[in-house]
Amino acid sequence: MPDGQQRRDVVDLTGQDTDTQAGRSEREERRTAEADDKKPGFIRRHPLAILAGLAVVALLAVAGYIYWQRNIHPYESTDDAFIDTRQFPVAPKVPGYVTEVAVGDNRHVNAGDLLFRIDPRDYQTSLEQAQAQIDSAQAAITGYDAQIDAQRAQIDQAKAEVSQAEAAVGFAKEDAARYRDLQSRGAGTVQQAQQSTANLQEQQGKLTSANAAVIAAERQVGALQAQRTSAVADLARAKAQLAQAQLNLSYTTITAAQPGRVVQLSGAVGQFAQAGQGLAIFVPDDIWVTANFKETQITDMRPGQPVDIQIDAYPGRKITGHVDSVQPGSGTAFSLLPAENATGNYVKVVQRIPVKIVVDQWPDGLSIGPGMSVVPRVTVR
Repeated sequence: MPDGQQRRDVVDLTGQDTDTQAGRSEREERRTAEADDKKPGFIRRHPLAILAGLAVVALLAVAGYIYWQRNIHPYESTDDAFIDTRQFPVAPKVPGYVTEVAVGDNRHVNAGDLLFRIDPRDYQTSLEQAQAQIDSAQAAITGYDAQIDAQRAQIDQAKAEVSQAEAAVGFAKEDAARYRDLQSRGAGTVQQAQQSTANLQEQQGKLTSANAAVIAAERQVGALQAQRTSAVADLARAKAQLAQAQLNLSYTTITAAQPGRVVQLSGAVGQFAQAGQGLAIFVPDDIWVTANFKETQITDMRPGQPVDIQIDAYPGRKITGHVDSVQPGSGTAFSLLPAENATGNYVKVVQRIPVKIVVDQWPDGLSIGPGMSVVPRVTVR
């Protein structure tokens, strides 16, 4: 065989062997891939491990939330909060002209300090009239007492006359009986018997008159006592008028009932003020913070919990306080026109619950009053 033919045969055999090995490798890889496809996945092969891992993740999430709530976020805060107080208008109780304004705008006053003065002359006159009525009623009572005493003396005198008349009647009865007996025996005359009988009748008449005088005197005492009772009632009425006049006179001086500030001063000297007319607004020193928390924020809120307060007007100045009370109901429930959810379409919204916060110590030298915005932060856990 020629050399060229041998070389071609060798090349052909070598190429055939190479093709055979490549095909075998491809078939093995195909069989391996098919075997891998037939094997179950990781989730099917390890379901319990997957569930355990998910449970661990869920527990870690819950534990992290609880830790965040109790340690990282142990407080509740709101910017819907403001300084509050029970402010009220200063008004006179009696009408009259304003003669003095003893306070200026936005001034601080103490309890008992003079604010306004009303012209007291009319009320001083009423006081003097009431005092005169008291004196008149007292004099009338004294006069009735004297008349009653005199009338009782007359009663005693009339009773003495009754006693004398009774004695005279008794003697006249005996005298008349004696003369009748003498006449019946012929020892006495008819004239003497008749005279004794007439004398008896006269004495009986005097006795009846004396008894009538006693009754009349006693009735007069009753009339005088009734008049005295009326005078006593007049005295009581006059005393009541005097007390009212004294009160009205005291009302002409308007003073501060408690420490605070006078704002919106409108009263002026010479102004005629009606009873109940506001002359200024009084803001007491007793102020606090009203914070409107969401109803989902008061779950752990209790009276006595500490509060940090930031005043918007004075950034950087923080004050401390504590929760005083939580209103048992939302703010809308106590409004003038509460919401009526039973009519129309209802949309649920988170309600606001007012919480009263008392400040431990207000800073001195700062102008702090009702309506100013604050941001409280309550430590609830």
